[in-house]
Amino acid sequence: MMLAYLLIITFVSGLLSWLVSRLSVTACRLISLAGLIIDAVLLVFLWVNHYSQLLTSENTWIAQVQISWITPFGISFHLAMDGLSLLLMALTILLGITSIVASWNEVKQRVGAFHFTLLAAITGIMGVFTSLDLFLFYFFWELMLVPMFFIISIWGHENKIYAAVKFFIFTQAGGLLMLVSIIALYFIHGHSTGNFTFDYSELIKTPCAGAFIIMLGFFIAFAVKLPVVPLHVWLPDAHTEAPTAGSVILAGLLLKTGAYGIIRFILPLFSAAAKMLAPAAFVLAIIGIFYGALAAFAQKDLKRLVAYTSISHLGFVLLGIFAGNETALQGAVIITLAHGLSTGALFIIIGALQQRIHTRDMTVMGGLWQTLPRMGGVTMFFALASLGLPGLANFIGEFLVLAGTFKVYPWVAAIAALGFIFSAVYSLWIIYRVFQGPLEHPWKVPDLRAFEMINLGIMMVGIIWIGIFPQTVINTAKTALNRIQSTVKSTEKIKTIDEENNKLFLEPGIKNDDR
Repeated sequence: MMLAYLLIITFVSGLLSWLVSRLSVTACRLISLAGLIIDAVLLVFLWVNHYSQLLTSENTWIAQVQISWITPFGISFHLAMDGLSLLLMALTILLGITSIVASWNEVKQRVGAFHFTLLAAITGIMGVFTSLDLFLFYFFWELMLVPMFFIISIWGHENKIYAAVKFFIFTQAGGLLMLVSIIALYFIHGHSTGNFTFDYSELIKTPCAGAFIIMLGFFIAFAVKLPVVPLHVWLPDAHTEAPTAGSVILAGLLLKTGAYGIIRFILPLFSAAAKMLAPAAFVLAIIGIFYGALAAFAQKDLKRLVAYTSISHLGFVLLGIFAGNETALQGAVIITLAHGLSTGALFIIIGALQQRIHTRDMTVMGGLWQTLPRMGGVTMFFALASLGLPGLANFIGEFLVLAGTFKVYPWVAAIAALGFIFSAVYSLWIIYRVFQGPLEHPWKVPDLRAFEMINLGIMMVGIIWIGIFPQTVINTAKTALNRIQSTVKSTEKIKTIDEENNKLFLEPGIKNDDR
């Protein structure tokens, strides 16, 4: 029941903080923070107790709960955690804590409602990372969408309504396509086996003649969240207009649900169809890497610049997922964690800077290192992490993705590697435009305070730890990723007979005459 407790504690602490906010705003904030700290303690306990199992056991589920829910339709409350889920849950809780601290002095209106919606969104994200019933997965997928819409539309900046509606339309449209695919998979499995269920472990075995079309419903939903060009257009506006906590959750967590969905669902459920999609995915990944970097360099709004860098970084994640080997997959997981920490921290810094100088326009900035030396030093650290400085987490992830991709598609890896040049340009551009050069305005503002330094320091420790000791992450995710890859191989064998009868699913290089 540990997984259920994690979700319940998060949601209930958000509800309590809303109720208590009428009496004390400080108590409201402390309750939200306490709820996530309790979650962190429980998760660390789970991690430490089961670390050896993650290394040696074939049973990758270190925690699991399954309760009958809507029995006539084969729907159950089925949560499970393996190493992959554990890492993403750890990122979720950490960024949740840092988001609350970052919004401490920023959000002053409807504070209780803000913390409730923030923790409701985090609850939905936790559910996405642990659900093994596809109906339940969709339920949590929608649960994280609605609170985030309100976070942007109520506590956002100037064009918040436009950004919130745009975010809602894109993500809801993708979610509905995924729902159609889930229902199609449910009926196909039911008619072929007589067992109508939404259970992940059963649906993996589904022989499906229309796999490619059904897979596209899942892929579009996940591609919108990742985001993949050209389905990215909601992201810059949503990031720019969201409050600091909203931007951190969007960049650090919501985008990661897209990567997680592809790894957890598309690869095992639609292995042959995913192979067919791989060439297109590589093209989209490379476009994203270069487009995101060039678009970032062209921005004047500091927050919008960082938003576009996410498109570039997550292009490497898409590349690693479809490269189809463990090295690249491990790299994709590490980039997912590293991007959440580095980009989340940059959004926290931008939020703190905007509170001080009341603008994000880089054309009026410059020379701020003289006034804000601590902020300048911390920003430089995260900018260097973002460009892939050796010894930091982002470098390890991108190196593994390129090494894994090079094993199977050398030219794809070679082209993608050029993205490092562009990432160096936009990362250093941030430091130059904001903190270097002459002081454009005589700003008289305070530097980062102690609690802000501690908040960002935690994220710095995470990036350094993964960069120096990546084996911690690799060991934790290894068994889960191996299981997904072995499932892909076994399902390919099971589905080969059905696929041979449909030329849509013939593997590249096999002619009809060869069958």
